[in-house]
Amino acid sequence: MSKQHKEIHEPLFHIAKREALPFWLSWLIRIGAVAAALVACAAVTVLLTGENPIQVYATMIDGAIGTERRIWSLLQNTAMLLCISLAVTPAFKMKFWNIGAEGQVLMGGMATAACMILFGDKLSSPLLMIVMIVTSVLAGAVWSFIPAFFKANWNTNETLFTLMMNYIAMQIVSFFTYMWSVPKGSGQIGVINANTQAGWIPALGGKAYLLNIIIVAVLTAVMYIYLKYSKHGYEISVVGESENTARYIGINVKKVIMRTVLLSGALCGIAGLLLVSGTDHTITRNTVAGRGFTAIMVSWLAKFNPVYMILTSFLIVFLQKGATEISTIFGLNDSFSEIITGIIIFFIIGSEFFVNYTIKFREKEANK
Repeated sequence: MSKQHKEIHEPLFHIAKREALPFWLSWLIRIGAVAAALVACAAVTVLLTGENPIQVYATMIDGAIGTERRIWSLLQNTAMLLCISLAVTPAFKMKFWNIGAEGQVLMGGMATAACMILFGDKLSSPLLMIVMIVTSVLAGAVWSFIPAFFKANWNTNETLFTLMMNYIAMQIVSFFTYMWSVPKGSGQIGVINANTQAGWIPALGGKAYLLNIIIVAVLTAVMYIYLKYSKHGYEISVVGESENTARYIGINVKKVIMRTVLLSGALCGIAGLLLVSGTDHTITRNTVAGRGFTAIMVSWLAKFNPVYMILTSFLIVFLQKGATEISTIFGLNDSFSEIITGIIIFFIIGSEFFVNYTIKFREKEANK
């Protein structure tokens, strides 16, 4: 009985890992993705609203940088998002998926607000600022250390652990917001030390946010040097690549995990300090406003490079500010602005596929 031979066909195409692209080519792909996103957004704008897409984009630019006040607001929000992105980066580079930045920043802000309320009229301004810095850093670090300790010793799921810690932090802030509310029972603290401005980060050159921006710029430079040139940065990279390899070459993996996540939480605490003392001068459960989750995307898109994070943070905040202005000027609801922002971010994320992978089509078989 003759055997039946089945003809095996190769798939029409397959996906293969690229070799590292030149710097200019990878960024050319990303820029092309942004251009394609703008074209897609223009089409969506015409279909859904009938508005001129050129006017919509002009409104977006005006909403982000149309006035000096808007420029400073853009830079301030970029700095805050960048600060939180810097905070999650060491843990993420180590493949410790810290989803708890939202709660860690909140706890740092909570500690800052507590110092401003309890000691604002009891300590001198320099001493109060020192106490605020120490307590906010400790609060963020402790909040991150709890899941790090369990991960290092019992290999718990850090993603779920840190995520649940966010909700606990929100409830703690809600409790104390009610306890310190003015008037009592209103659930709102209001501006803390509005008359004395005790505990407020001072303005430089008449610019309220300038010191915040300078602090984050310094942190960015320090984090870049720390990750790229320090021994700790090298250990983080090795643990992220393979914990077994790290143990083989003598790295104490448990120590590196706890130390790195402590650093991540401490930086989140600083972000909380800057938000409460330098920006809002109050605390609510919504003070962080989702930046802890957006920071994950910023860090990932920048490939854990603090310098590139400046660009990604700026782009995302620019889109958010501009999209909000579109909704206001054209009388559209917030959903449309979120659609525009989502499309652009989707294209940017999608461009990473073409940076890292290539599509290879099946070669035609030669005629026999």
